[in-house]
Amino acid sequence: QVQLVESGGGLVQAGDSLRLSCAASGSISSINAMGWYRQAPGNQRELVATITRNARTNYGDSVPGRFTISRDNAKNTVYLQMNGLKPEDTAVYYCYADNILGPRDYWGQGTQVTVSA
Repeated sequence: QVQLVESGGGLVQAGDSLRLSCAASGSISSINAMGWYRQAPGNQRELVATITRNARTNYGDSVPGRFTISRDNAKNTVYLQMNGLKPEDTAVYYCYADNILGPRDYWGQGTQVTVSA
């Protein structure tokens, strides 16, 4: 079992930056890729970015280049640096971990990011 706890969300103004963090605990050996998804009201949950233990990254098609994913394997933590935030980035951001032992992946509870104009 793996638990994912997000932090770093909040209310910011357009143009500001935030860094989201997600700390994993439990059976760390059952996961490889970690990352972030987001979901705005009325929208489907969409991929933000994923990153493997060897730092291979993948970004969602709808995610701007001003977002950067990284991870610290020693701390079992994945980060999302978000620069130049816009109101369209407002969403709940969910931490994700790929369960290599089965089809049911791991999800955090989400952290709210709200960007005012």
